[in-house]
Amino acid sequence: MFRYFLHISFQGTLYSGWQSQENSNTVQKELDTRLSQLFSASVQSIGCGRTDSGVHASNFYLHFDALKEFNTDDLQFKLNKMFPADIVIHSATVVAPTFHARFDAISRTYHYFISKKKEPFLNNLVWYYHQSLQIERMNTALQIVKEYRDFSSFSKSNTQVKTNNCEIFELTWIETPSYYVFKIKANRFLRNMVRAIVGTSLQIGLGNLNKEDLRSIIEAKDRRKASESVPGCGLYLTSVQYPEELLKGIASKENALPFYS
Repeated sequence: MFRYFLHISFQGTLYSGWQSQENSNTVQKELDTRLSQLFSASVQSIGCGRTDSGVHASNFYLHFDALKEFNTDDLQFKLNKMFPADIVIHSATVVAPTFHARFDAISRTYHYFISKKKEPFLNNLVWYYHQSLQIERMNTALQIVKEYRDFSSFSKSNTQVKTNNCEIFELTWIETPSYYVFKIKANRFLRNMVRAIVGTSLQIGLGNLNKEDLRSIIEAKDRRKASESVPGCGLYLTSVQYPEELLKGIASKENALPFYS
C-alpha cells in the first residue's frame, strides 16, 4: 500500500465545497472520481480541511492510499490532463503510511479579499463592497480575539464537532489601493468561522460595533449575536503548515494570486 500526498489549487466557484456530498458537485468528489479511474480501483482522499461552497484554495493538501505504485511526476501529469481547468495538481509525493493530511497539519491560513471597485473580470473571485472601512479601528478591536479559544459565536450550528475551541495565531486587515484584505492563521477553523469574523469586522469598520461589542459577541457563544457572514467568493485557503520533520518544508509555501500581490 502506497500513501500519496498531493498539493493542489482549486477555484471553488462551481463546487459545493471540498467534501463529498450527495447530489452535489464537490472538489473531493471530482478528485476521487479521477483517481479511481487512474488507479482502476476505488480511491478515497482525505483533505487537510473543509471549504464551504464557492470558497477557493491556492494551497490545499490531501492524501490517499493505493495499491498501485506510480511515478509521482507521471501521476501529476496524468491527473492534470484528467482534471478540469479549475483544479490543478502542483506536486505528488509518496509519504509515510502514518502521515495524515488533516490531523498532522499544525496551522492553516485564510485570506479574504474585498475589492473597492466593481471588477467584472474578478466576478466570483473577490467580493465587491462599496463602503469605506476604518482599517485601524478593525485591527485594534480584533486583537482581543486572540484572548479567546471558544468561537461558537462564529460557527455554523449543529456541525457535529467535538469542540469549538481554536487557537488563533494571527489576524489582521491590510488595505491596498484596490483591496481590503483580511488574513487569519489558526490551528483549526470551524465551519463558516472566517466569513462570520469578516462580517462582524465590517460592522466595526463601519462604526456600528466597537471593541467591547466584539468581546460580548464572543463571550455569548451564540451565532445569532455575530453579524451576517460574507459571501464565499472572496475567501481563499492560502497556506497549510506541517511539522518540518514530516514534509521537509514542501507544504509551507503560498501561491501568488493573479489579481493580488
